[in-house]
Amino acid sequence: MSQLSGWPHPGVAPFHAGERAAQARTGVAERMAEIGHRAMRGAMPQQHRDFFPLLHFVALGAVDAQSQPWATLLARETPGFVFAPDEATLQVDALPPADDPLADLLNVGASLGLLGIELPTRRRNRANGHVTVRTDKGFSLAVLQSFGNCPKYIQTRELLPPAWPRQAPAATRRGRQLDAGMRALVNAADTFFIATHAAGEGPNGGSDVSHRGGRPGFVRVSDDGRSLTWPDFTGNSFFNTLGNLLAQPQAGLVVPDFTTGGLLHIAGRAEVMWEGPQVRAFAGAQRLVTLDVDEALFRPAVLPWRWDLVEQSRALEGTGTW
Repeated sequence: MSQLSGWPHPGVAPFHAGERAAQARTGVAERMAEIGHRAMRGAMPQQHRDFFPLLHFVALGAVDAQSQPWATLLARETPGFVFAPDEATLQVDALPPADDPLADLLNVGASLGLLGIELPTRRRNRANGHVTVRTDKGFSLAVLQSFGNCPKYIQTRELLPPAWPRQAPAATRRGRQLDAGMRALVNAADTFFIATHAAGEGPNGGSDVSHRGGRPGFVRVSDDGRSLTWPDFTGNSFFNTLGNLLAQPQAGLVVPDFTTGGLLHIAGRAEVMWEGPQVRAFAGAQRLVTLDVDEALFRPAVLPWRWDLVEQSRALEGTGTW
């Protein structure tokens, strides 16, 4: 179909105003205006439809009633719970548990960002849209934006066999800042996912969730646990995340602990530092992003699997830590 060859909305730019502003600020607006119409699709190509059923988890991003984005990982022990019955629909036969920040957000009409990522192969594809059906077993996503991402900054991991040690149930922890355990997790992390949102922009806006990777220590946490700072490395120049932050400067992070199965959810207000001595001081950084924490929630041992690190992304050679 013609819509699979590129952006299917005549008269509507594939990037919204915030994304275009970020592209203009970095000198890539003209190139992105040309590339965007080819790279941003309104439906999934067959290779994406074949990809999603292979996954053990997907990252999700949605906003609450206060327009605050939240991110999570929706996971199952075995793949096959996400599939595409047609080129414009993703069926997800799973729901977040009750203690997940997205548990009550995946209602009919909700804007949703979805990212599929396969850690052993470092493949990733996006499918953003809105929820059209929700049942007690899962939901359907009408895909409005479909596009791939390069494997840069993704760490290669292998799935551990089911014999990994099981932990006793532990209570969730919630606060207005990161406690010592939360800070330790972030300081050791090499991966997180970030949810953002651009409201009222039609088919080129809505919710988005993106991957961020770096060497362990690439995210700095303030001593009081009230703010985080991380570098923004060179990428595909779409500026989906930073463009959304220009439109709405709020973000939700989820930091997975691949060893223990915990998830740390962080919500707050973000600011982009586009240039300056702090940016230049961090090797490989094009910009810095700071998030002031409004709420943090740690959910221990909620993931149904564990992963072992095989290799850090070679794209991170020469990048820094704090």
